Amino acid sequence: MFEALTGKLGGIFDRLKRRGALKEADVEAAMREVRVALLEADVALPVVKDFIAAAGAAAKGADVLRSVTPAQLVVKIVHDQLVETLGGGEAAAGVNLAGNPPVPVLMVGLQGSGKTTTTAKLGFKLAKRDRKKVLMASLDVYRPAAQQQLQQLGRQTGIETLAPIIGERPKAIAERAIRKARQEGVDVVLLDTAGRLALDDAMMAEAREIKQAVEPIETLLVADALTGQDAVNLAREFNDRVGITGIVLTRVDGDARGGAALSMRAVTGRPIKLMGTGEKIEALEAFDAHRLAGSILGMGDVVGLVERAQDVIEREDAEKMAAKMLKGKFTLEDMADQLKQLRKMGDLGGLIDMIPGAAKMKKQIAAANIDDKMVARQEAIILSMTRKERRNPNLLNGSRRRRIAAGSGTTVQEVNRVLKQFKQMSTMMKKAGKLGKRGLFGGGMPPGMMPPGPFMR
Repeated sequence: MFEALTGKLGGIFDRLKRRGALKEADVEAAMREVRVALLEADVALPVVKDFIAAAGAAAKGADVLRSVTPAQLVVKIVHDQLVETLGGGEAAAGVNLAGNPPVPVLMVGLQGSGKTTTTAKLGFKLAKRDRKKVLMASLDVYRPAAQQQLQQLGRQTGIETLAPIIGERPKAIAERAIRKARQEGVDVVLLDTAGRLALDDAMMAEAREIKQAVEPIETLLVADALTGQDAVNLAREFNDRVGITGIVLTRVDGDARGGAALSMRAVTGRPIKLMGTGEKIEALEAFDAHRLAGSILGMGDVVGLVERAQDVIEREDAEKMAAKMLKGKFTLEDMADQLKQLRKMGDLGGLIDMIPGAAKMKKQIAAANIDDKMVARQEAIILSMTRKERRNPNLLNGSRRRRIAAGSGTTVQEVNRVLKQFKQMSTMMKKAGKLGKRGLFGGGMPPGMMPPGPFMR
């Protein structure tokens, strides 16, 4: 998401930087370009007007025009205004669970927005990261197999799900879920309401009835980022007619222009609290305005990258890998482990976007065919080797390489490329081992998560 906006803003600021000292006319011209870029990204017009008015006034101030690095200061002003538009620091707190357990959380939204999947993702996140006992309940008695879908997701994630009773109405289901949660010492009850293909009075009335019955601490609107301005209108309607406390934006990893994220908080006054960043059950992140603003401006999100690594890498495994690196030892088995960890971290394109400056390398990355399939092929190549071959690559003569290519469904050229990348990484590990622990991790890379093969051509 935001790829087009990031590219356009990057081009605007690059032109400013080449000018050196800025005149007021330069800043005005740049702000006009920013305005067009925001509108093309599907940001709501009133939001764009407020954004440009605030950023333009600050950017034309005497302090900016006289600054030693005026262009960088303009970038900072736009960054700060993006943070303000996205909600400042208020949204970084995540889901509010303050209250006597069981704490009800109501999930609302249109059909097809990813509400049921998001409910399961949130349940998994609360159980795994926050150590909460969670109960999920589907209140959707209209969509065929909706309740069964949540039950299936509950089995996959290990989260308890309320068993459905034929003929029971949504309000009664919600009340039964709360009673069961009290009896079993549950911390959080996630209530997945029914959606509709479009907004209607019956859906709104039902959501209000359930809300009045269970008095949820959070009423979260699940909205699809791909729907653009429709998502903004949806948020306004739900906030006015039901009352929401926050927004969960799904499919932010898709080919969306991003305007919904920039508009929804400004239009509703309610923060975006969570973002769905992929199809995997772990792909749900707490929203942080500062980090997203940095990502939009091509600054990356190193903090988010480290957090993703920490989620998939066990501390013990990281320490073992760090010890190996310090000794300068690195095998093909270690490389396979790192590729596996990389795949667990989510969509590779999304991870690349989190690296500072990666936006300017999009064409090179695309030309190198770096994607999730490539990582999977590399892992398959290594797993097609025998244990002895993985520990001693010198054994890999021509016939063995042909066998590995056939076994992994790849070509000998791809096998050779993996071995070349391994050799490069192994050399790097030996150098890092000589530098010592400080030299190895001084750059902020999490232990056990060195750059994997796909980034080395």
